[in-house]
Amino acid sequence: MLVALSLGGVAAHAAEPVAGRWVTAEKDGVILIAPCGKAVCGTIDRFLVPPPEGPDQRDINNPDAKLRNRKLLGLPILTGFVADGELWRGRIYDPKSGRTYRSVIRRKGANVLEVKGCIGPFCQTQVWKKVS
Repeated sequence: MLVALSLGGVAAHAAEPVAGRWVTAEKDGVILIAPCGKAVCGTIDRFLVPPPEGPDQRDINNPDAKLRNRKLLGLPILTGFVADGELWRGRIYDPKSGRTYRSVIRRKGANVLEVKGCIGPFCQTQVWKKVS
């Protein structure tokens, strides 16, 4: 019985699944989050607002010149996310700035995903909504 109680306590604190399609806070795109190896990753699945160069927009703000020719559509922006208690921890790439940040994501109900990106002690949080 003690084993069952302790296992139940662990399950209650496990990170909720985050897989699915999510509309970004700016409502300009849809991110597809899915397993990738032992981690969870997210790619740009669809544009809701066309980027300046149209649907064929490239990763022009990337600090690595060799990566600037990659198409944004299908680009991985969430990488290496692994469950850590109630959270998922990994890295998030912002193609608008060309920067990559430490990131934490967590479910906040059935249709809400909290996405946080951090540099040092400074973090910014966004709320993404599940595609219906």
